[in-house]
Amino acid sequence: QVQLVESGGGLVQAGGSLRLSCTASGRTFSSYAMGWFRQAPGKEREFVAAINWSGGSTYYADSVKGRFAISRNNAKNTVYLQMNSLKPEDTAVYYCAASTAMGIVVETKAFPYWGQGTQVTVSS
Repeated sequence: QVQLVESGGGLVQAGGSLRLSCTASGRTFSSYAMGWFRQAPGKEREFVAAINWSGGSTYYADSVKGRFAISRNNAKNTVYLQMNSLKPEDTAVYYCAASTAMGIVVETKAFPYWGQGTQVTVSS
């Protein structure tokens, strides 16, 4: 069992940056693959980025590739999402999620553990 708490959301102008953090409880954080997802009003939750257990492999949705970067610090039980060159279409509630798979996973159903979400709003 793992509990996840996101932080770092807020309001930013287009072109700006934010860094989201997600801190996990428990002692086995390094055994989980992690992911970030987002959900805009009226839309389905979508995959944003994923990272494997060690941080050695990452994967991104095409819509954020080159602008967002996922990383993790297993000593701090934390995964990050650095978001640069933000666009109004990035506005959403962002969720981190943990998977018992150790490799890269991108499907929502592969993540049994979810945080409560943090709001990111990008103004034009």
